[in-house]
Amino acid sequence: MGILEEMAVFFDPEDLIAEFEAMTRDAERVQKETLKRILEENGGTEYLKKWGLLGKTDQESFKACIPLVTHEDLEPYINRIVDGDDSPILTGKPITTISLSSGTTRGMPKFVPFNDELMESTMQIYKTSYSFRNREFPVGNGKCLQFIYGSRQFKTKGGLAAGTATTNVYRNPLFKKTMKAMQTPCCSPDEVIFGPDFHQSLYCHLLCGLILREEVQVISSTFAHSIVHAFRTFEQFWEELCTDIREGVLSSRISVPSIRTAMSKLLKPNPELADLIYKKCQGLSNWYGLIPELFPNTRYIYGIMTGSMEPYLTKLRHYAGVLPLLSADYGSSEGWIGANVNPKLPPESATFAVLPNIGYFEFIPLHQTLDGLEAKPVGLTEVKVGEDYEVVVTSFAGLYRYRLGDVVKVKGFHNSTPELQFICRRNLLLTINIDKNTEKDLQLAVEAASQVLAENMLEVVDFTSRVDSSTEPGHYVIFWEMSGDASDDILEQCCNCLDKSFLDAGYVSSRKVKAIGALELRIVKRGTFHKILDHYVGLGAAVSQFKTPRCVGPSNTRVLQILCNNVVKSYFSTAF
Repeated sequence: MGILEEMAVFFDPEDLIAEFEAMTRDAERVQKETLKRILEENGGTEYLKKWGLLGKTDQESFKACIPLVTHEDLEPYINRIVDGDDSPILTGKPITTISLSSGTTRGMPKFVPFNDELMESTMQIYKTSYSFRNREFPVGNGKCLQFIYGSRQFKTKGGLAAGTATTNVYRNPLFKKTMKAMQTPCCSPDEVIFGPDFHQSLYCHLLCGLILREEVQVISSTFAHSIVHAFRTFEQFWEELCTDIREGVLSSRISVPSIRTAMSKLLKPNPELADLIYKKCQGLSNWYGLIPELFPNTRYIYGIMTGSMEPYLTKLRHYAGVLPLLSADYGSSEGWIGANVNPKLPPESATFAVLPNIGYFEFIPLHQTLDGLEAKPVGLTEVKVGEDYEVVVTSFAGLYRYRLGDVVKVKGFHNSTPELQFICRRNLLLTINIDKNTEKDLQLAVEAASQVLAENMLEVVDFTSRVDSSTEPGHYVIFWEMSGDASDDILEQCCNCLDKSFLDAGYVSSRKVKAIGALELRIVKRGTFHKILDHYVGLGAAVSQFKTPRCVGPSNTRVLQILCNNVVKSYFSTAF
């Protein structure tokens, strides 16, 4: 057993917290040491040589020599690695694994280098947040009902293993060992997690959880969306699941042989359990409190619930009843940033303490200088409480001064490391004239308009937006999928409310002088957003990583086509 395996299997939560406290008390020193390690390991690479770093490892030389970059700047180097060039291009050691991003931001997945150091930081983040979480919400030796899905791995042109970031983690033996060390092994066998058909895997996740319902102590997924989707699916198939349990025979809808074989080892006739579940489902009012009814020993529900996941929290709370929702940690396909060490905070207020030893971090202040230029990045310990920043990452996997595109607010400090609140993606903007509406602005507008639906016992299942520049002037288009049918009068009210809820001064003034046209609300058929999910899965994305794109750009032609082909009603605002 290697060092990493030993770390994964054996750890004391209180010891880990003590290490974290010591490290964050001197975050500036740890950052300097971390950058030095990265540059010593990779100083001989083509990329760092190109910029004339000449083996220097101090922060000042690094910032003076190495430019800020986006993924597009590094793409030519990454593509050479993908195609089999194993020379030291970005890292001293050869990259053996490639991660694929979800692709929802720009419409297609990105290739990102993945290595043992990233896996190590993943385990560190998992164990750190677990240690703080277990202080507040201790679990015994139980099971975790995890709605996780490993997409297929494939070989690149150069023979490297490639898969989504979550798949690369789930397939690593350290993941399973770490989950076991955290006393919450997954209910489902690997054949279900790595099944080739997402719908069949989801059905079997639910079935595994029901069979082991008394042992389930945690419900989780990478994203809140996946948990909500799982229990929406349960609403459709609960009677069929009960039949499977009663008769001990797996539904014919499960056709993958490996899944059927694995499930046959778990599924035995159990009419008493089937009757119990059946009665509980019949006794629920509108499925409120479904999760604790099905899984009575559940301590909490866990997953990423910030950013684009916040719109799903209302429905998740409906299913959760009195159970607490705990937001998981902050990271991306490129690597991890911070751990949730304040698990009692509600997801909307969740903050993430940056681990200063897993990468070198800089932050670009989101205010312009007096001459109108972008402000210079500041270091980890130089950020100011209450200010917004874009995150810049230097990682052990060959990303140097890489602009992550995430906007965060500094909410405070844990010792000397900042606690960040995720705000939005910087490049997801609705803009036509002088208006600048972010993903968060869109979310708040939809929440406001959703209150009109809530008064009529309806809800928004999912939503996205686009800018339509084919008209003069251009206008915002909001797509809604709803839980049921609403009258034209109600939807016209919703449309007006959406328009009035964009409070950006540039938008309001532009609407008043008709420099931006009337907002358009388009209602799409039920299942439209599931078609979008299927589209991304078809591109190689993992369901575990899927995030609904909140702003669909003109280059994302297939998603626009899916949306436009499924529109059933359209309304224009008369608010201005």
